Amino acid sequence: MNVKAISTNVGKALLVSALFMFLSMIVSIVNGRDEAFGPLLISFIITLLVGAFPFIFVRGRQPLTLKDGFLTIVLSWLLSFIFGMLPYVLYGGEFTFINAWFESVSGFTTTGSTILNDIEALPKGLLFWRSSTHFIGGLGVVVFLLLVIPDASPYRLKLTNMEMSSLSKEGYRYKSSKVVWIITTVYVSLTTAILLSLWAAGMPFFDALNHAFSIAATGGFSTRNLSIGAYGSDTINFIVLFFMALCAMHFGLIYAVFATRSFKPFKNSVTAYYFGSIAVMSLLIMFSLLTEGGYDSFGRAVMDSTFTVVSYMSTAGFAICDNAEWPWLAGVVLLFASFQCGCAGSTTGGIKVDRILIAFKAISNEIKHRLHPSSVSHTRLSGHHLADGAVSAVLMYIVVYFVVIFISIIAVMLCGCEATEAVSGVIASVGSVGPGLGELGCLDNYSAQPAMAKFIYAFDMFLGRVEIYPVLVVISMIFRRNR
Repeated sequence: MNVKAISTNVGKALLVSALFMFLSMIVSIVNGRDEAFGPLLISFIITLLVGAFPFIFVRGRQPLTLKDGFLTIVLSWLLSFIFGMLPYVLYGGEFTFINAWFESVSGFTTTGSTILNDIEALPKGLLFWRSSTHFIGGLGVVVFLLLVIPDASPYRLKLTNMEMSSLSKEGYRYKSSKVVWIITTVYVSLTTAILLSLWAAGMPFFDALNHAFSIAATGGFSTRNLSIGAYGSDTINFIVLFFMALCAMHFGLIYAVFATRSFKPFKNSVTAYYFGSIAVMSLLIMFSLLTEGGYDSFGRAVMDSTFTVVSYMSTAGFAICDNAEWPWLAGVVLLFASFQCGCAGSTTGGIKVDRILIAFKAISNEIKHRLHPSSVSHTRLSGHHLADGAVSAVLMYIVVYFVVIFISIIAVMLCGCEATEAVSGVIASVGSVGPGLGELGCLDNYSAQPAMAKFIYAFDMFLGRVEIYPVLVVISMIFRRNR
């Protein structure tokens, strides 16, 4: 194990958190040095010292091995969670130790679940830090790290390949250094566009900035208890809806659209399936609301259904209505949306649209083969032939994903949670969606969940954010080393 290289790179990731803690302190000072200043100052100093420690005392580094790369990624995320919870713990209030851990993990993984009953009671400095964890996590702790690693360094290539799934790499035809800057450029540009649009629509600047961080990261943390619904503006609703849908698309395609000044990059089967599934699910929920949900306004049913579907699929988790009492058909549709989520190469979680589409095509291909055993057919996606190994990897990931959900649901139910909350809460956590069903709906929170259940939810958020395998690899390495 290359302790020197790992500690130095993890230290860089912590310095990113320290930077945003410092910015949160400035927000606190601007707002009359509110109650968050002390906790943020102490957290900033601790995180800065720990992050800078390897640069002061560690000398010399060897190239990263495969195992070192996985350890760097997992430790960067875990230590970001730990130091990210310091402002919450030191502030107190609703933030018990487990609540602070839950909120920190939810923020960095861009899940958006919360334990807060009264978000608006928090000082602005802490609200800004809370949204900042979304911004950091959305771009990726490791991507921030890659931005400060020299282009020619072997570290960059190895960490880029490990941080991005094979599906995410599709759509990028550039060197690893170019990929990192494309992701960053699109991410920052989207954040800026969202900020200016919301501000122009009448949202206060502070709220617009916090929501821009959350929407670009498809996170879900809001500065209001009623989320986007608190503003009562159809214009704001449309803006949030549009950007949630956009931010759930592959960043490489978004970049290509602007680079080529053409919408041709969007003309592929994945994008078609993505928008088609949004339309179908929205229509199903709209029908459910009009027939069984007590809605008498067609326009309201269309807006609420479409916004909520996009909110769940993009894993943003924002709300303009309360879906706790929606009919079961609507709930089942939202569960599927929470499984599928957005596109690979975006900030969303879940199985991803790409994998679901590949699975459907693989099943169709197998049926054709059974009907015509002598024929030769291949699984294709957007006109490209997929190797059997790639298809097998996708199907294996889906199996592992469901195994994680199954085990987690049993564990959460053993903690004393009701079935509806356990199932939807686990699915929402692994998929980084945030809200579930019933008592965990759009306008509810996780505060009433047992402490052990919150820990399981948080672990599921982490698994979902790094797409499971890096964590399993590190756990396997630990057990083998102990043997």
